[in-house]
Amino acid sequence: MVIPPTHPRYRSLLEREKVVEGVRDGYVALQGLIAHGRGECFDYLIGEATQPFAERAIEAAAAALLTARRPVISVNGNVAALVPGDVVALAKAVPALLEVNLFYRTREREEKIAEVLRRHGAEEVLGVGEDAACTIPELFSERRRVSCRGIYVADVVLVPLEDGDRTEALRRLGKTVIAIDLNPLSRTARAASITIVDNVTRAMPKLVEAVTRLKSWDRERLLGLLRSYDNGAVLADAVSHIAKRLTEITASLPRRGGVVV
Repeated sequence: MVIPPTHPRYRSLLEREKVVEGVRDGYVALQGLIAHGRGECFDYLIGEATQPFAERAIEAAAAALLTARRPVISVNGNVAALVPGDVVALAKAVPALLEVNLFYRTREREEKIAEVLRRHGAEEVLGVGEDAACTIPELFSERRRVSCRGIYVADVVLVPLEDGDRTEALRRLGKTVIAIDLNPLSRTARAASITIVDNVTRAMPKLVEAVTRLKSWDRERLLGLLRSYDNGAVLADAVSHIAKRLTEITASLPRRGGVVV
């Protein structure tokens, strides 16, 4: 589909088409379209821009990745469709491992996502086929299957576009979980250690930039940043921002005495 750059919803429509293309190519589940549409709604609410609360979370996320012993980036179909190049760039910048993890898991989807990542420069992709041999306790969806070399032994896991069950399960295992979620009220957002309330297509390149910038910091300075970070305050700021925008939009709506027929 050709989308004119002058269209007021150009960026949003372009992202939508990328997810649709992923469905056609067989690595995005149909349910991923529903998840993407839900995200679009919350992106409208935050103003379709990276807000200060997201910037704070991005900086903390960069510090968490850089101080991790075994950082892993989890990738699903939507992430592979929307930001494959940025995901690979982040993995190389940290460095961190890449792992495919899917709710609607099939061997075909695993392999296709791994191939998309390899086309964008990934050298190794975990979580494909027999590599996903370990299981996360108390999790009963296909997301429980993880690589014994990746998420299973990771201390920090970045889970863009995640579901709440696995975020909660990973936290119970003592892992630091970084989520990218446009909905500040979701279970994922509230259960994560660090929640970036932003569109993954904006957050991921900013996270690459933050990692590159903070690499010059010593470990103690990075840990100090993490100790001062308050995820509850970030989520509260996100909700307050949405509430304020809705109030302002409501006040700006035109009032008329009737409809001209």
